[in-house]
Amino acid sequence: MGISKPLPTISCILFLVLYFSLYCITPTSSSASIQDQFINCVKRNTHVSFPLETTLFAPAKNVSMFSQVLESTAQNLQFLAKSMPKPGFIFRPIHESQVQASIICSKKLGIHFRVRSGGHDFEALSYVSRIEKPFILIDLSKLRQVDVDIKTNSAWVQPGATLGELYYRIAEKSKVHGFPAGLCTSVGIGGYMTGGGYGSLMRKYGLAGDNVLDVKMVDANGKLLDRTAMGEDLFWALRGGGGASFGIVLAWKIKLVPVPKTLTIFTVTKTLKQDARLKIISKWQQIASKLVDELHIRLLLGAVGNNGNKTITMSYLGQFLGEKGTLMKVMEKDFPELGLTQKDCTEMSWIESTLFHGGFPTGSPIEVLLQRKSPLGKDYFKATSDFVKEPIPVLGLKGIFKRLIEGKIELLNWTPYGGMMSKISESAIPFPHRNGTLFKILYYANWLENDKTSMSRKIKWIKEIYSYMAPYVSSNPRQAYVNYRDLDFGQNENNSKVNFIEAKIWGAKYFKDNFNRLVKIKTKVDPDNFFRHEQSIPPMP
Repeated sequence: MGISKPLPTISCILFLVLYFSLYCITPTSSSASIQDQFINCVKRNTHVSFPLETTLFAPAKNVSMFSQVLESTAQNLQFLAKSMPKPGFIFRPIHESQVQASIICSKKLGIHFRVRSGGHDFEALSYVSRIEKPFILIDLSKLRQVDVDIKTNSAWVQPGATLGELYYRIAEKSKVHGFPAGLCTSVGIGGYMTGGGYGSLMRKYGLAGDNVLDVKMVDANGKLLDRTAMGEDLFWALRGGGGASFGIVLAWKIKLVPVPKTLTIFTVTKTLKQDARLKIISKWQQIASKLVDELHIRLLLGAVGNNGNKTITMSYLGQFLGEKGTLMKVMEKDFPELGLTQKDCTEMSWIESTLFHGGFPTGSPIEVLLQRKSPLGKDYFKATSDFVKEPIPVLGLKGIFKRLIEGKIELLNWTPYGGMMSKISESAIPFPHRNGTLFKILYYANWLENDKTSMSRKIKWIKEIYSYMAPYVSSNPRQAYVNYRDLDFGQNENNSKVNFIEAKIWGAKYFKDNFNRLVKIKTKVDPDNFFRHEQSIPPMP
């Protein structure tokens, strides 16, 4: 499942010795022996044969092919550096029974593993382990079937399918059905769904996780479960409780939602000079979460220009479920300050809107959604998140702009809430950021190459603006989005045990009071903490 593992402390000296000795382990002949044992075990526990040349990738066999597969869906380039821990080998199952066998065999042989569907997790927890070496990677990218049933307004989606593939398969069957998922079309369904998953339809229909009807999952014993077999507690936990804590989801049954034949998209960009008194951005903060549910306007803040001559840009990117004539009436009534004109608006179908949001060039055929690649490419980056409950005052905004102009942060993405997001209970699924949230902030800083000096500077800048924003965002706890994991929120330092003090820090940020229920469910279904990583849900000690 794409993202997401935990935690009593031991003596500092003992920890350092263990940590650095483990960190330096690299695959050896013993790992090759483990590899053979794993494959033989998988063969004994599955009825489906598989060719090793397309399912098993190891550096000892073919370094270039191993690297190609490892890098294939990884999005944050800093975690592909030579200094980063690499899996001893990669297993890419082609049948669900092989995932079951992988669990059975990993448990039997005592192998630690990571599970990846799309590789978009910010801290690379799906393909890098900083806490246990050696480890292996189970790559689900070949499990990508999408079965759409328009008659029942539903679809079954395997975890290796991308959002783009899902969108395309829906559009094949209907022009008036959609699914409320994300903007980046190369994201794998597996990890995306486990964090709740948001997108431009969220104000109308809620999160992707709010629209899950059933799941097929492999538990810690290799047993295949559906919603009926697992019970409502575990089904609740899977829809937003973070990836790789409870098992491996093999398929999601999702509820399709109605979309009109015509949507309207717009982008209006203002410079700081054009909004010198900050009336437009201040009005956006007040009304973006209160507009009609059919209208979603996100805001991108950045800086353009040369050093010494930079200015702030504020881009308002809107989507309206309807025609532009109706949109203009809504905007004239509720947000005239933006100055939207009909020339700014483009009418299109829902599937065409996914191309627009995904960053594809205008006029691209919808078949590009099947390429499984983002047109924006890969990057070296650091990112983190916040939730805003009250409008940020002008003084706070000026401090943000100052840091953007200084180059201390590349981008801020503000996503409005309200609408259906405010109508769903905080405890409906593990994702708790609901009523009272105005918008979410994504902080993003990148660097062009694997330059440690540049990386250190950019990460320092992210931490600085995160600290600066403390008075203006949620508190007690200060909240964050689990699919934007940040290991700076308290990092696991002890292989498979749990430091509950640390876990409660990030647990409260991601899940608020829902964290306690997640821990209870984890303790019931995986008391030995078989599914684990640096920020997975811990069982009770």
